[in-house]
Amino acid sequence: MIKVSIITINYNDVSGLHRTFESVFKQTFKNFEYIVVDGGSTDGSKSLIEQNVDRINHWVSEQDNGIYNAMNKGILMASGEYIIFVNSGDELYDQHVLEGIIPNLNNYDINYGNLEYIYANNEKKIHTYPNDLNFEFFLNQSIGHPGTFIRRKMFNHVGLYDENLKISSDWKWFFVAICLHNATYKYINTTISKFYYDGISSNVASMRLIEQEKNSVYKTCFSRFPTDYHEIKNDYKLILNSRSIKLLRSLGFLKFLKNKH
Repeated sequence: MIKVSIITINYNDVSGLHRTFESVFKQTFKNFEYIVVDGGSTDGSKSLIEQNVDRINHWVSEQDNGIYNAMNKGILMASGEYIIFVNSGDELYDQHVLEGIIPNLNNYDINYGNLEYIYANNEKKIHTYPNDLNFEFFLNQSIGHPGTFIRRKMFNHVGLYDENLKISSDWKWFFVAICLHNATYKYINTTISKFYYDGISSNVASMRLIEQEKNSVYKTCFSRFPTDYHEIKNDYKLILNSRSIKLLRSLGFLKFLKNKH
């Protein structure tokens, strides 16, 4: 049986942590390792963790250097073949999701599924992903941590998350792993987790920083391309929206080329 490590990071979000705990502890599938990395919270989170130590394999509550430092701590504590992050506030989709997924994980470096987005007004939407995670896909979006099982040894091959980035390090890791290191991947067409769209990366005020970080990653990791991140994104939009491409698509050609903008 494949062993999976579930990692939850938290900082001063005791209500979100309680919600995440409930979704993990109620799973009908029990053969997983659970790791909690708390950033030295002062809101009662540590007490909540201590109340549940019998259901947590490894935990720590200490000051860290941000989201990705905490996630890297969790990776280094993990022993499972695969890792999934279900961070504080997010939830596994239902009590049977691990029972349905883990015994059937494909032999790929990255197995990813759908997320249910829950917005501030409690509107809910299932976010699906394509079968093909190509270069264009990562220029515009990424796959979601709470719905992705990552082979742990890939962090030795690709490296840990870049702690110099505040918001976009997970995007960078997936982008580099798949487009530079040829990580194998498989789409699982099922909803794995609920993602509450209210975190730092979901904040409109953070969008400028996200774009700055992505541009920096693009220039550093994909410097062989003669143009920069923003220019190539715009070029893709122009190509996809061109009259010739639209005509070919309407005639049944270029079915693989989908306009996601």
